[in-house]
Amino acid sequence: MPATEFEPYEFTDEELTALALAADPDAPLDPEAVEFMEPGADYGLPGWYMPPAQRQVRNRRHRIARITIAASLLGINAMGLCVTYGQIVLA
Repeated sequence: MPATEFEPYEFTDEELTALALAADPDAPLDPEAVEFMEPGADYGLPGWYMPPAQRQVRNRRHRIARITIAASLLGINAMGLCVTYGQIVLA
């Protein structure tokens, strides 16, 4: 089966724990294992463990929306109001 094709399977916590305890920590990696990032890159974690966060390309509208939402929340909090539960109330 190619590395890009797989059947999704939901593992339970007990199954994952049993697999982790039964695994050999000194076993070599599979030669066909696919890394998440380019070899040799230093992101603090190995490439097979967790890929680095990648910036998504967005346009100007997305940026303006994010800034507007952040500024609105800061302004509401600066006025002494609270929006923790979705309703504006006095803090």
